[in-house]
Amino acid sequence: MQKKLIYIFLFVFVTAITLYSCTKKIDEAYLNPNADTKKPIEELLPGIIANMTINGSAQGSLYGTQNDLLYIGRYVQYWATNSTGNQYDQMGTATWNSFHSIMGAHWAAHYYGAGNNLNKMIEWGIDEKKWDYVGVGYAIRAWSWLTLTNLYGEVILKTAFEDRLTFPYDSQEEVYTEVRKLCHTSLAFLNKTGDNVNQANLAKGDQYMNGGDVNKWKKFVYGVLARSFNQLTNKADYNPDSVIHYCNLSISSNAENTSAKWSNSGVNHTYSYFSPFRGNLNALRQGRFIAELLSGANPEFPVSVNDPRAPYMLQENIAGTYKGIRPNKGSDGLSANELPNNFYGGPWSTSAPPTHDTTARYIFKNAPIWPIISASEIQFIKAEALYKKGDKASALAAYTRAINLNFDQLTADYETSVPASKRMTTATKAAYLSNPNVIPTNPNNLTLSKIMLQKYIALYGWGGIETWVDLRRYHYDLDMENGNPVYRNFSTPPVAELYANNKQKVVQRCFPRGASEIYNLPELTKIGGNLTDYHTKECWFSQR
Repeated sequence: MQKKLIYIFLFVFVTAITLYSCTKKIDEAYLNPNADTKKPIEELLPGIIANMTINGSAQGSLYGTQNDLLYIGRYVQYWATNSTGNQYDQMGTATWNSFHSIMGAHWAAHYYGAGNNLNKMIEWGIDEKKWDYVGVGYAIRAWSWLTLTNLYGEVILKTAFEDRLTFPYDSQEEVYTEVRKLCHTSLAFLNKTGDNVNQANLAKGDQYMNGGDVNKWKKFVYGVLARSFNQLTNKADYNPDSVIHYCNLSISSNAENTSAKWSNSGVNHTYSYFSPFRGNLNALRQGRFIAELLSGANPEFPVSVNDPRAPYMLQENIAGTYKGIRPNKGSDGLSANELPNNFYGGPWSTSAPPTHDTTARYIFKNAPIWPIISASEIQFIKAEALYKKGDKASALAAYTRAINLNFDQLTADYETSVPASKRMTTATKAAYLSNPNVIPTNPNNLTLSKIMLQKYIALYGWGGIETWVDLRRYHYDLDMENGNPVYRNFSTPPVAELYANNKQKVVQRCFPRGASEIYNLPELTKIGGNLTDYHTKECWFSQR
């Protein structure tokens, strides 16, 4: 019996050793993808940056702001569907239980696409004393939190990356505080030198944004701070001096613009989401509001000379003029010759994208320069703050500089495919800028409307989230100046044409992403996110 027990013990022991050896070999051959397998942070940053526009992975795709902009662009009337009855043209949105990513693309990009990848880049960057990577990581996280909360209002902040079953939502005010804290943390790391800080090495991961230029990242961070202070104009503690201070430290020339770029290498995700190659704008046409701003039809800029930026940003019609459509109206009100070409340069009636991008313009090409924050935007933010402070002379100077920066940005980055006869010249710029309806000779004639409408033009297409923040701050067409709405001639759809779930109210936010929050229903219910009209609940930042 004793000998038998010894044999059993030896069998168990040998079996255990054999199994351990096999398991060890398997673990070495097939690393657990959920384990903390360390990767070079230089390989993490490109994917993290891609989530600022559009990204894809084996576990999901189409994460990033470009996807959300397809729908937000309808709210701000950059564009509209070429037919009637579209729920997004009617200021509707996808509901909490839709179980898809419509209007939840940045939610997915923030929590998953960048998510723990960004956390690891920061953690490993600290371990490796690559302070520049750490600073960039905190900069992107700050930008992402601000973008997230301005889309969704209350979001999951404190417990965002914890292992738990439910995730409580935090207030937008708390997120703004976190954004500013992260910005200053980023600057502290970006200001560090020595150890393993190296521009050439940072450029390996930063190839498609700032090229490893730490100073450009600092300017970007100051731009995030300027946005965060300027977005609270309706608050009692709004301080224009803080806005002006951070604008002065931020992007001041087009050479410093923070912009995303694409490799244009033939693979789907190497092209812009707005490109003809990907064809996501097939059913959209430019909006009437932007067309009127650029053609002298808006009463704030009643000019006899068309804005020379129009051929760069818009498409003509058969008549050679610039017209656009209204939300939920399709071709209504336009003759056949007035119907605008599609964004890829084809006729109104064509929804199929071309096989090339030679007739596409502006940000609608296959691999455009896609601004994240621009020098022009910073000057418009500064102009608004100076105007509210009461310094109209300085506001006029910033406003004028902002328009000129936008002119220069267009000629430098977007002149390709603009017919030679329609390109800006020194004379056409001067003719437009010398018109007192555009640039008043007396600072006292500068209006808030001029500042906000020119900012709308400069951000057209790429800056839709910031434009939506501005429109909500001024309550779309409700806030008045000198007896006119700040956004002159902007009209939300009539109450009867708003989406049924809106319950006769305009849209104010997106629903949290249904594909994830359907599993977080108890917490979602606490903020009312399970209600069909939750998207009409005003965000904290725009409340007075």
